[in-house]
Amino acid sequence: MKKIIASVGGLAAVAAAAFGLYAYHGEIGPRDAREKPAFDSAVVAKGRELAAAGFCAECHTQPGQAPYAGNYPLDTGFGIIYGSNLTPDPETGIGLWTEAAFNRALKQGVDRKGRNLFPAFPYDHFTKMTDEDVRAVYAYLMSEVKPVRNQVKDSTIPFPLNIRWLQSGWKLLFVDFGTYQPDKGKSDLWNRGAYLVEGVSHCGACHTPRNLLGGEEKSRQFEGAVIDKWIAPALTSANASVVPWTAKDLSGYLKSGVSQYHGVSVGPMGPVVHAGLRKLPDRDVEAIGVYLADKLKTPDFDPAKNPLVQASLATGRTDRTYRDDEGKRLYVTACASCHYNVKEVLPARPDLAINSATRISAPDNLIQVILNGVVSDDGIQGVVMPRFRDALSDQEIAAIVNYLRGQRAQLKPWDDVERKVGEIRKATTTRH
Repeated sequence: MKKIIASVGGLAAVAAAAFGLYAYHGEIGPRDAREKPAFDSAVVAKGRELAAAGFCAECHTQPGQAPYAGNYPLDTGFGIIYGSNLTPDPETGIGLWTEAAFNRALKQGVDRKGRNLFPAFPYDHFTKMTDEDVRAVYAYLMSEVKPVRNQVKDSTIPFPLNIRWLQSGWKLLFVDFGTYQPDKGKSDLWNRGAYLVEGVSHCGACHTPRNLLGGEEKSRQFEGAVIDKWIAPALTSANASVVPWTAKDLSGYLKSGVSQYHGVSVGPMGPVVHAGLRKLPDRDVEAIGVYLADKLKTPDFDPAKNPLVQASLATGRTDRTYRDDEGKRLYVTACASCHYNVKEVLPARPDLAINSATRISAPDNLIQVILNGVVSDDGIQGVVMPRFRDALSDQEIAAIVNYLRGQRAQLKPWDDVERKVGEIRKATTTRH
């Protein structure tokens, strides 16, 4: 028995030592602050595009404060993590970081001092980026972003989850390190889209369900998830849209913020489009559309001939029967003056019976838009939808939602809609 105990103990010690070696990362010395690095203008311009495509400013800018200065609060479900200061300030930002230190942070999740970064920072996606692209982002941040002295707050992640050394175990479980390797059986355009979607733009961070430890469920990639009280819909064949997304639809939506048959970019998706992807070259946005359409397994079709589109257009015409119940009455009073189509679906007048928000698995997105509206920098720029959180009660909004889901879309009603309206009302504020 003593030999068995000794053997087990020895194995445990060896395993602990091996894990310690894996988890250890040395400090990378600071660069000389007296020497400002110089970069070619084309490299800086490329970095500006990639930083936009990676939504860096969105997670590293506190609302109302200087860009990239940090302290944006991200609620992870385990506690709040504050975005770091990415300005070239030498004391509170990355002004003393070398390119090697920056590369290690993005591709390995380890900061300049050798500490593991929390996986709220999507290094599990950035690891797929090429060193050339990482260098371009570094060049942009060091060349064009104004240094801002701003000390970032400590996270509220509780013990023992806040022990950074233990994050190495999370990496072992959930991260596949390494630069993206092209699929030789696919086109160059498809591979470019895959590189952007799975790497710098990290679409799976919002559109892939996560397990209890916060890791993406790789077997359910792009199957949809809840993010900031919104539902990021599936980017697979499980997508609930009546009209399947084509590559052209997707690239157009990601460039303009609106899709004729699916709705507008709003909530967390608004800045993804308007502050991020639309700044990429058209060819890159086209590539993303090609890759995602392949994931969605989009068939060839004529959306105008879709029977559900035709049925929705027919039932969308207002008549006296709208006063038969509360949902119809409220819809025709508050919504139908804008949301009507006769012969075809117009992008500026979304048909709510075929809109993605009405057809996904839960009412959250539809409730969000009715409560908080669509602001001028969401969706079609300059086109707004008023908020109804101050005009309609939870019961009234629930009545409209149930009417759209049941009578207009002719789908199984959602459960406890009124309760969900109340929860989202309390958890969100107007963005106007």
